[in-house]
Amino acid sequence: MSDDAGTPAGPPSRPKPDPVREQLLGQLAAQRRHLLDALDGLDEETAQRVLLPSGWTLPQLLSHVTHDDELFWVSGVLGGDPRAAELLAANQDGWRLGAGISAADAVAGYTAECGRSDAVLAGIDLAAPVAWWPDGLFGDWRPATGTEVLVHLLVETATHAGHADAVRELIDGRQHLVLD
Repeated sequence: MSDDAGTPAGPPSRPKPDPVREQLLGQLAAQRRHLLDALDGLDEETAQRVLLPSGWTLPQLLSHVTHDDELFWVSGVLGGDPRAAELLAANQDGWRLGAGISAADAVAGYTAECGRSDAVLAGIDLAAPVAWWPDGLFGDWRPATGTEVLVHLLVETATHAGHADAVRELIDGRQHLVLD
């Protein structure tokens, strides 16, 4: 195709990237890595240590984030994945699903679910309404858009990365970010 002067027009223009979307997705990726870093280098016995009064282990925490955050919020709420409804119908939550899970299985499950989440996030308009919401969950509150869900997921992931940091520091003194 060419313009009126016969000059080739070149490839069709692409929509401009959304810098806010890219910033949110970049921060989410960083917090996911941060969360996984807490398990880095730990043997199974150490990863399974209970150090907080709540009684959960690092693999249970990762299982919780896998199911109650990645699966529910992204695959379910944004993508309409029926696994999220099945999780609620079975009255299961990520903490109980994580009981007895190995660290390697927790990491593999989280990594796989993050991959599914990334596919959902790549294919949706964040300004659009959510695909699914269970009646009565959280009272009258419900997220209106994908952006609200993405921000919620980012906050949840960062919060749990902080929990994992505290446990890792109790295990061996390692701190995720040490400022000199």
